[in-house]
Amino acid sequence: MSLNTFGHLFRVTTWGESHGPALGATIDGCPPGIAVSEADLQVWLDKRKPGQSKHTTQRKEPDAVEILSGTFEGRTTGTPIQLMIRNTDQRSKDYGDIAEKFRPGHADITYWQKYGIRDYRGGGRSSARETAARVAAGGVARAALSTIAPDVTVTGYMTAMGPLDIDRARFDWEEIGRNDFWCPDPVAAEEFAAHLDWLRKDDHNSVGAIIECVARGVPAGLGAPVYGKLDTDLAAAMMSINAVKGVEIGEGMEAARLTGRDNADEISMGPDGPVYSSNHAGGILGGISTGQDVVVRFAVKPTSSILSERRTITKSGEETTLITKGRHDPCVGIRAVPVAEAMMACVILDHLLLDRGQTGGARGPIG
Repeated sequence: MSLNTFGHLFRVTTWGESHGPALGATIDGCPPGIAVSEADLQVWLDKRKPGQSKHTTQRKEPDAVEILSGTFEGRTTGTPIQLMIRNTDQRSKDYGDIAEKFRPGHADITYWQKYGIRDYRGGGRSSARETAARVAAGGVARAALSTIAPDVTVTGYMTAMGPLDIDRARFDWEEIGRNDFWCPDPVAAEEFAAHLDWLRKDDHNSVGAIIECVARGVPAGLGAPVYGKLDTDLAAAMMSINAVKGVEIGEGMEAARLTGRDNADEISMGPDGPVYSSNHAGGILGGISTGQDVVVRFAVKPTSSILSERRTITKSGEETTLITKGRHDPCVGIRAVPVAEAMMACVILDHLLLDRGQTGGARGPIG
């Protein structure tokens, strides 16, 4: 089996290919009575859709989502929700040169080695186009969260592009939606733009990025100590996004450079419960949420499809070269931001439902 489903109680199965007639998601386990409409989901898809700036692929897709089942009079019924997004701007002829050749850095070769058949038109299931379905499903998850846990908010943003980093002293939540990079630092956003323009126009190259996603208002007690850790599922969800090569929770890899004294988030008693002096743990201890912000960070590799000649081989084993034509993101990290938010929303909702089923929301008293 190919494992196209994620989630425990809130389960999402995505389907479709980059150059097929449509793609979408089937959602099972969404609670009944949640107000949701196509317009509610479209807001999030519009953040991800291609062709919105010169810094992303120029493929023009409206990404208009259709709800085919699972709702009645604007509310979920508790039955499977079927979402569909039609493809309208495929140019399969752009991929004729790679029918027999493998693109370096792409999944072409591994798909062929595993299945003995592959859809070379834009990568088929390996294409980042698949993530549109995840964003649609994430919209449903957000609608459910707004009812079940209205204090929860999920926000993603870019913190680095190639060698360039944001300055956290300039971090501005309001700035994130004002630039093409979902960047909280307006100065860094301008630097990102100049760097990407040079890569795209002059160097015919691409670049990677680091994305951070924060869930605020998450209650304490979500997750389980061993195999059902909240951070385990978050890490798996983010790693499943196309082109992601590394995931961190909280301090992440940098925790290895700290001492125990520096890394431990000291606890004091506040008027409404425990208060932490810092958040090196990223809002999760022992796999269970602490009530602090849940912080996930991941690295996205450079787009493999570039207009620079690279050495490769054909299916028959002959050595050759390849320049990948078509319309591609010079930095896939830009459109990975709304995908990260969608995956975070799905995982948080899933764990809220799991916790409700196991504990009924009961908590150990403090104070």
